Amino acid sequence: MSYLFNDALRQRLQANVVAFADRRAPSDGLKHAAVAITVVDSPAGAAFLLTRRANKLNAHAGQFALPGGRVEPGETAIEAALRELEEEVGVDIGAETVLGLLDDYPSRSGYRITPVVMWAGGNVTVKPDPREVAKVHFVPLSQLAHDDTPEFGTIPESDRPIIRLNIANAKVHAPTAAVVYQFREVAIFGRDTRVEHLEQPVWAWK
Repeated sequence: MSYLFNDALRQRLQANVVAFADRRAPSDGLKHAAVAITVVDSPAGAAFLLTRRANKLNAHAGQFALPGGRVEPGETAIEAALRELEEEVGVDIGAETVLGLLDDYPSRSGYRITPVVMWAGGNVTVKPDPREVAKVHFVPLSQLAHDDTPEFGTIPESDRPIIRLNIANAKVHAPTAAVVYQFREVAIFGRDTRVEHLEQPVWAWK
């Protein structure tokens, strides 16, 4: 399977996302957030943007994350994801780049996260805001597609399977790992895969 950054890949990703019957989670007192899964060009072919959060943030400092944040009053999830993408990593693109949505992921920390899949184009320059982002990783889609990229396990505190992704020379955990895993399954492979049951490590529950 080719992961060259070209129109054929864009069409394949978009067709798979559009064909997927994405689901919105009930609010249940959860705060609404949106994240951007942003496909860009890189020396290794098509990639997506993954950030390492700044160490001085009050919440989830130093963790891997997709650009994103709370959906403000009057905003849609798409508008929030586009805004946060520009604020966090300096990538300013329009709604015409959106390929579609994936399932909401209810997080242990009190959010329902709506993933927005975007095709950002071939000449993206990132300018991370150091107050929020320590580093931006360009993770090749080819790496994401490896059979040994996802790992599943168990923890004593939950009867749900835990997920980790071996990407960016690290182990990335849920909620980011769950969202990115669904992107892999749906957009890349065209599989009807749900992830709301996938667990986070205990240290990410706060």
